[in-house]
Amino acid sequence: MTDAARTFPTTITQTSPTRGGIGESTLRPDGTLKVTGDFAYSSDLWHEDMLWGCTLRSPYAHAEIRSVDISEALKTPGVYSVMTHDDLPATTHFGLEIHDQPVLAKDRVRYHGEAVAIVAADHPETARRAAAKIRVEYAELPPVHDEESATGAGATVLHPGRDDHHAAHVSHPNIVHRQPIVRGDVAAAKAEADVVVRHDYEVGMQDQAFLGPESGLAVPAEDGGIDLYIATQWLHVDRDQLAPVLGLPADKVRLTLSGVGGAFGAREDLSMQAHACLLAMATGKPVKIVYNRYESFFGHVHRHPAKLTYEHGATRDGRLLYMTCRIVLDGGAYASSSPAVVGNAASLSVGPYVVDNVDIEALALYTNNPPCGAMRGFGAVQACFAYESQMDRLAEALEMDPVELRQRNAMSQGALLPTGQRVDAPAPVAEILRRVKALPMPPAKQWESGAAGGQPTGGTGVDVRALPGGLSNTTHGEGVVRGVGYAVGIKNVGFSEGFDDYSTARVRLEVVGGEAVALVHTAMAEVGQGGVTVHAQIARTELGVSGVTIHPADTQVGSAGSTSASRQTYMTGGAVKKACEAVRERVLERGRATLGSHHPAWAAAELLLEGGKIVTDGGEVLAALTEVLGEEAFEEEVEFRHRPTEPFDLKTGQGFGHVQYSFAAHRAVVEVDTELGLVKVVELACAQDVGKALNPLSTVGQIQGGTTQGLGLAVMEEIVVDPGAKVRNPSFTDYLIPTILDTPAIPVDVLELADPHAPYGLRGVGEAPTLSSTPAVVAAIRAATGLALNRVPVRPEHLTGT
Repeated sequence: MTDAARTFPTTITQTSPTRGGIGESTLRPDGTLKVTGDFAYSSDLWHEDMLWGCTLRSPYAHAEIRSVDISEALKTPGVYSVMTHDDLPATTHFGLEIHDQPVLAKDRVRYHGEAVAIVAADHPETARRAAAKIRVEYAELPPVHDEESATGAGATVLHPGRDDHHAAHVSHPNIVHRQPIVRGDVAAAKAEADVVVRHDYEVGMQDQAFLGPESGLAVPAEDGGIDLYIATQWLHVDRDQLAPVLGLPADKVRLTLSGVGGAFGAREDLSMQAHACLLAMATGKPVKIVYNRYESFFGHVHRHPAKLTYEHGATRDGRLLYMTCRIVLDGGAYASSSPAVVGNAASLSVGPYVVDNVDIEALALYTNNPPCGAMRGFGAVQACFAYESQMDRLAEALEMDPVELRQRNAMSQGALLPTGQRVDAPAPVAEILRRVKALPMPPAKQWESGAAGGQPTGGTGVDVRALPGGLSNTTHGEGVVRGVGYAVGIKNVGFSEGFDDYSTARVRLEVVGGEAVALVHTAMAEVGQGGVTVHAQIARTELGVSGVTIHPADTQVGSAGSTSASRQTYMTGGAVKKACEAVRERVLERGRATLGSHHPAWAAAELLLEGGKIVTDGGEVLAALTEVLGEEAFEEEVEFRHRPTEPFDLKTGQGFGHVQYSFAAHRAVVEVDTELGLVKVVELACAQDVGKALNPLSTVGQIQGGTTQGLGLAVMEEIVVDPGAKVRNPSFTDYLIPTILDTPAIPVDVLELADPHAPYGLRGVGEAPTLSSTPAVVAAIRAATGLALNRVPVRPEHLTGT
């Protein structure tokens, strides 16, 4: 068709934007597969000639290794390789920040379950039997298990000769990192205080308890490299730690994300990655490793247990004058992400409140307890339990409503944080407290016939499922007391303290089968947060196409950073948006160049891609995308960075440390069997500001999931470590997590106040509800029982005194 004969639809108007864009509750592409059991997880990986790997772990928390004899293991039929520290080909240690953890222990083991040797065999049972034949001579040593044994006179130094950049700034080599924050004049403020409240608190060691155990498949490549298919949170950092261990250049270590069965921080560190790759390189065959549940508890980091001492002073009318605190985090045997956790705990220790005078100290210790690192909430969880408990104690001392006290001191936009950073985005702390308090209360005595819509059980007229103890039928309402509690928290979003936080996205737009379609390629680890859904929504919104394919995440594209710190929608979502905008601009340039002479609207600054067409901002159609694209594909790869942050001063703690903050508030309603110490959480309502809900259904799901993990910490979840630093409950029989029967109704009130610095005005969502749910539940139990309850999780014996 000639230009003279071409006609242009100047009067056709696009009546609706592309469906499935941002702001819609688009369904997850993996949702149905996971519900039906058809989703392929990393533990499902298979290769025809693969071997199976197994790890021998230390039975001691602290011991010298005198000798390792692998001869009997090597004689086992079906065994292809047995490796110890002496067989490592290159670098022998790894770590996220401090490379202090051995790939395989050499002279000393520093925690119960540390890897000592690895085996590859033709069957998993053969590998396990061979590992059991390895003879290790240990000389057990006294464990370092708390602050006194870590820093007291004559304490054993667990990592002699430290040369990391934190070592010069700590008073003892068993202190991983210390961060003080000092602002104002605490002594003067204390002299003015009418009421002073001081208490000690303790938070137990929580496990991420993901359902999909650590697993992966390493395949030797023809070019001498290695291809690793793995469930992880951060592909590129895995690669950057693996390459030196394997003695390979980074481009020869290729990682592809496999199906991830949950993460919550525990997959940020290496687990079996190096072991599988080493065995694959040693044997020349693919090697698969899958941990069982017992081994999983030893194979990843956990939430730092903490001891916290807080003191608050206030005026008679409830205005906070000062706060002091000391937070001691147990980092366990290796550093992992402890330095960053310390920074978070210190900088967020005051909570979402305005306090002009503070004296804060946070530190993490090296001990022989299990290594601790990233877990949802990342240092802010421990602090939130303490400062929110303090607010309740202070309200009691002032004879003031606890919500009113919080609102009176709540930060808002423009507030100055203890670090000297100004809050430059909405901070609706008082409003989310108002909203969560205003939600309807659940009806009382729901166990009575019909009260909760359930059916009576056992012919008693009582639905025991609604009572503490549930179907164990321990009470029919006798001794059951209701309590209500509130809490609010603050969590940073994204990497902080000067870290170069960026994400990469590659977007391609082309015609396939007569339709314009987009391909989005990032290295983002989809661990259940719904990022793949949001990326497709962003591409539909920005490019106006309905067909979007998400390329499998791998290291053949630039880093997307970690799926942690509630950062992926902000960072990789921001990168996808930026890449789509670059592609869109190229498409519009092509359209202006080829078709611009046919309609004056092509010269307009605001042209959009919607419904597979190029349209004006008034909806007038100028051309079909397929017409402009033709046979050419338009592809752009971009990096997206948030505003720069800076490290906290090592003496004063001052600095622009965090790029964004998120806020959530909870109201817990509990019923407590005061005779048996059993707790039923009836409802755990939440109000949270999310900036912009890109996918409202997923947003609510994230809030409810984080709330449930906070509930677990409040009343159920703790890794029990004995005085000898040995783990006593490495199983889901003894380490309890909330099931559907333990999880209450979780009404959610979503507030959307845009952050002007973030893509679409969004805020990270997933972590904030994990903070305030724990202290809200404990506050409700206190209200029901009148007990102090300074430790979580709260156990029955804490309520009965037995």
